[in-house]
Amino acid sequence: MRETGAPEFQGPPRSKELAGKVAIVTGAGRRRGIGSATALVLAEMGADVVVTGTGRDPSTFPDDEKEVGWQDVESVAEQIRGTGSNALPLVVDVSDAEQVRGMVQRTVAELGRLDIIVNNAAAPNGADRKPLLEVEPDVFKRIIDIKLGGTFLCSRAAAAQMVKQGDGGRIINLSSIAGKRGLPNTSAYCAANFAVDGFTQSIAKELAADGITANSVAPGLIGTARMDVMAQAAWDARIAVNPMGRVGSDREVAEMIGFLASPRASYINGQSINVNGGDATDR
Repeated sequence: MRETGAPEFQGPPRSKELAGKVAIVTGAGRRRGIGSATALVLAEMGADVVVTGTGRDPSTFPDDEKEVGWQDVESVAEQIRGTGSNALPLVVDVSDAEQVRGMVQRTVAELGRLDIIVNNAAAPNGADRKPLLEVEPDVFKRIIDIKLGGTFLCSRAAAAQMVKQGDGGRIINLSSIAGKRGLPNTSAYCAANFAVDGFTQSIAKELAADGITANSVAPGLIGTARMDVMAQAAWDARIAVNPMGRVGSDREVAEMIGFLASPRASYINGQSINVNGGDATDR
């Protein structure tokens, strides 16, 4: 676990501008993660939140999670309830159409509606981060199935419910700076994120007439548990070229997502917004 250098979030009391809304955030089980931070921001804004995870084996949890007795999405749900919002923790494989359909059905059955979906789920850094000639086809396919396929399935299921309700909605997809600039030894992840941005632009045009906006958020280097595997030298090199001289925090990305989910972002549609400290090497 590394320090990011990001300041503690300071701001005025949170407006409950999402009161009466229901959100789903996928990939939200980590203690240090964009998903869990986003779920908490949306709850602070008044939304009831469904949080999904993969049912991780506790023996694989990072040390900081083990030390506090972290329980994946159950712990995130507990934090959400502490804000006064309702929470529904679910184990969901976003690459499975039936599980995604069930996720939306349970959301509506237990919380009454669906207004916002944040597609954050992605495969962890691993066997895909290799030169092209060393990447196995099944590994490449799994990255695409989770990141792109999951975004497709969740967006489709959520949009169907939003159209049925007739009140509009928000689809917010997590992309990456790796969806804007090809990086070596990252072919699967780059391909998935480039595709997520194109998919987002397409559905933004399709769904606008129903009052549904679709945008993507493209973080740069963010201090989450996903980055624990990153070599210290590579981490330091990225900080050295960042104009702000630090790494971003999960909370800083979550604040952008919260804005896009709010009424204040009603005329923002089909965009991919960088959250990267202005690092030109990320574009």
